[in-house]
Amino acid sequence: MVDFALESSGASVVNTRCSETYRTRSACLSLFGIPLWYHSESPRTVIQPEVYPGKCWAFRGGQGFIMIALSYPVHITHVTLEHLPKTLSPSGRIDSAPKDFSVYGMAHEKDEGAFLGSFTYDQDGEPIQTFALPDSPEGVYRMVELRVLSNWGHLEYTCVYRFRVHGSPWSTGE
Repeated sequence: MVDFALESSGASVVNTRCSETYRTRSACLSLFGIPLWYHSESPRTVIQPEVYPGKCWAFRGGQGFIMIALSYPVHITHVTLEHLPKTLSPSGRIDSAPKDFSVYGMAHEKDEGAFLGSFTYDQDGEPIQTFALPDSPEGVYRMVELRVLSNWGHLEYTCVYRFRVHGSPWSTGE
């Protein structure tokens, strides 16, 4: 299925409507033993195709949100959430994976959003999980908001590796 939330196809993160990025304390760059810079992935990571250990957007705690401007106005039918498989996790666990989440559609950035559905990511399932929207709600949306409601037990942060939006593009009839 086509991913309308893919950055290379024209989608983008609405930075004014996303949770604050969690900053880790593992220094990437230091000078004479003094840490100068701490690396963390930006929210844009969620709409990019590379998925490998540590390449995720982390936000503090178990609840957070991100708004994505889609590449085209879309009648949304499915969403996909991807996380690192347990087999690739150094600890063999994926406690930082989102558990319960909801999706909202918006025509404009200032909209409150139309509820499109609530879902549960199964940490014991496949790493890429696609969810059909219940009753395929009416409406064409230019933006979506992913609201993570809980994770699988990590107390400090939640990691989102990839989020995709599927459906049919809106046509003006031209």
